[in-house]
Amino acid sequence: MSRRIALALVGVVILACYALPYLLLGQVAAWWGSFLFWILAGLAVIVLNIFATRGWEDGE
Repeated sequence: MSRRIALALVGVVILACYALPYLLLGQVAAWWGSFLFWILAGLAVIVLNIFATRGWEDGE
């Protein structure tokens, strides 16, 4: 996966973090649906950041 694609996907995840809780999860009374979403979104950002920065070196 290229660095540009990984960073674009991080942007998509960030937009989803703003949109999904208000649009889709706003009517869900159970707290665990939102909790699961935030855990998965956090893990997605961590994995995408690993892909985006794995080629970096100290000299760059």
